[in-house]
Amino acid sequence: MQRYIAFDVETPNSRNDRMSAIGLAVIEDGRIKRTFSTLINPETYFNSFNVALTGITPEMAEAAPTFDMVWDVIGPAMESGILIAHNAPFDMSVLAKCLRAYCIDAPVTMDYACTVQMGRKLYPGLPDHRLDTMCRFLDIPLDHHRADSDALACAKLFIDYGQNGLDAAGFIRTFDLSRCCTLRPGRKH
Repeated sequence: MQRYIAFDVETPNSRNDRMSAIGLAVIEDGRIKRTFSTLINPETYFNSFNVALTGITPEMAEAAPTFDMVWDVIGPAMESGILIAHNAPFDMSVLAKCLRAYCIDAPVTMDYACTVQMGRKLYPGLPDHRLDTMCRFLDIPLDHHRADSDALACAKLFIDYGQNGLDAAGFIRTFDLSRCCTLRPGRKH
């Protein structure tokens, strides 16, 4: 049984080195088995663009747990399978920067796949492959730029891709968390 963890992060500012929210959806046997989401106190400033985009204000995040506290809860799940995200290099880099900022001992590398790349392969005729475009096309509910909704939508996209014959194995890459970059295609699963 292969386990995939669809996730999405929201950030408080353009530095993209802290999270203000995270959402996860664990996929096993082609089904969403559980979800998790929380606001995160990023312990840094918010800029107006990010507040307008995500709807998350400093006041909302002030009482939320910090990333290190959240990692204690989600780390085991995120380390238990292949991470899936829409525009995954962005989410993977934010994750790597947060792990580094909080000096969290995590694996040096993590395997991931990007649902944007997968969508381009399976549905090449769409005008673009943004999350909202893909969700409209496949009639998947979405409250865009809300980590819980985005992660769940990403999981549903991933499941759709599999049901329509797309093999995820060809899209798996390895992300080096210490260097904050993709190294190479991931190992074969």
